[in-house]
Amino acid sequence: MSCKAGQRHYPIRIRKSELSETLFVRHSPVSLPPINLPLPNLDAWRNTNTGIPGVITHDTGRSGPECVIIALMHGNEFAGGHALERLRVTQSAPAAGRLTLILANLKAFGFFQSQNPLAARYLEEDMNRVWSMQRLRGNESSLELSRAREIEPFIRRADLLLDLHSTLWSSDPFFIAPYAKRSADFARNLATIKDVPSCVVTDLGHQSGARLIDYDRFAATVGAGRGCLLEAGQHWHQETLTVMNHTVQAFLEHAEALHLNHHVASQAVQCVSVTDNVVARSAEFAFTQCWRGHSCISRAGTLIARDGRDLIYTPYDDCILVVPNHRPRIGQLAVRLGRRTAS
Repeated sequence: MSCKAGQRHYPIRIRKSELSETLFVRHSPVSLPPINLPLPNLDAWRNTNTGIPGVITHDTGRSGPECVIIALMHGNEFAGGHALERLRVTQSAPAAGRLTLILANLKAFGFFQSQNPLAARYLEEDMNRVWSMQRLRGNESSLELSRAREIEPFIRRADLLLDLHSTLWSSDPFFIAPYAKRSADFARNLATIKDVPSCVVTDLGHQSGARLIDYDRFAATVGAGRGCLLEAGQHWHQETLTVMNHTVQAFLEHAEALHLNHHVASQAVQCVSVTDNVVARSAEFAFTQCWRGHSCISRAGTLIARDGRDLIYTPYDDCILVVPNHRPRIGQLAVRLGRRTAS
C-alpha cells in the first residue's frame, strides 16, 4: 500500500504467466559480508550504577533534557556496543540534563559467533518489534519482551532518544523517524550537523510489530518525547562505527539545541518518504543485481527484482531503494521504496 499512490505511474508488482531467463538474471550474494570489526569488551556493563545490566546513567546535576542513547537492540549489531563503551570510558555527557546509555540485548550479544553471525540477532523474538503498549502491558512472555519491560522506565522518561542500528547489507547511512512531526523534526535537525548522516527517512513501520521509535512516547500524536533511529552502515565495517561515534558526539554536544528544536544547520538534509513496503511472497525472491542501500533508480518501470512469478518494478522516477534485503524469507520485508521530498 502506498501513502502517495496518486503520484505513482507504474505498477510495482506484475504477474507473468511465463518468465524469460533473458528478461531476468538472478544476482544474489552468495556469502555474507566479512566481519572486519572486533567484538567489543562489554564486561563493565554487567554491574552498573542503575543496578540493571546494560543500563548506565550520568546526571550532570544541571537542568536539561533527558537523553537516551540505546544500542545492541540486535545482538549481532555490535558496532553500537563499541560506541556506547567509548562513551562510558570517556564519561561523555551533554552539558546539562541526564544521559542514559542502554545496551538492550546483551544476552543475545553473548551468543555471537563469527561462524553464524545472524543467529545472535535475538534469542526468542526480534526485540525491535515489541514496543507497542499492547505487547508491553500484555501477558505474553519472551526473553526480549521481558528485557524491553525492564528498560522501559528509562525509555518512557526520555526527552530525546537515539537508537543505534546497522544493516546486514551495504548501505549509505541514514536516520529513520516516525511520522510524528516532533520526532521527524528532531531527526532532521540532527542530520543538519556536520559529519552526521544527512538523509532522513520516514517510513511505514513494520507489519511484524512496533519498533522502539514507534513507541507512543515518540510516535503518538500528542506527546513530548522525540526519538529517531540511525542506520549507520554495514554491521561489521569500521566505517559504521566511525559514523556512530560522530553522530553520538554531535547528539551530546547539541542536545540542548535539539531539545529546544533549534536548527544547527551546517549541512543540507535529504528527506525520503517511503511509499511502499515490498514483502517477499515466495522463497524465490531475488533482485536483478546486488543493489546497495539508497541506490536511486532513475526511471519508473525499471525491473529490480523477481518474486516467484511476479516481477517487481520501480513505481516512479528517482526511486530510492531503502535497505534491500538480499536474503528475505517469505513474509519478510524485502525492500522499501521511497522518494525524495521537500521535508
